[in-house]
Amino acid sequence: MASPSAYKRLMLKIASVLPEKFRAAFLHPAGPTTIFFWAPTFKWGLVIAGIGDINRSVDTISLSQTASLAVTGAIWSRYSMVIIPKNYNLLSVNLFVCATGAYNFIRGLLYQMAQK
Repeated sequence: MASPSAYKRLMLKIASVLPEKFRAAFLHPAGPTTIFFWAPTFKWGLVIAGIGDINRSVDTISLSQTASLAVTGAIWSRYSMVIIPKNYNLLSVNLFVCATGAYNFIRGLLYQMAQK
């Protein structure tokens, strides 16, 4: 496994060949050279799954799961705006996690209420 200094050297080498206007974004404290970029980027998988659940049969929706996704999305959205540096990638993914979770929760709740 490469040492952190080797990784940093690689990122600086990549940055040196980038056009000047992209270099600052690439080397930003929440940019692609850090975990603060990659963790939220991979979290988009939850958003894709939530969007896929929109076509799912309503009787199979888990209210507890979709509620927890909506709540954690809201909490992490707030967190992304109070940390330094502000992480807009984290904000955007968590807003979408919250929205898809809330939408699917409401679908499931309306279905369960109609069944009673």
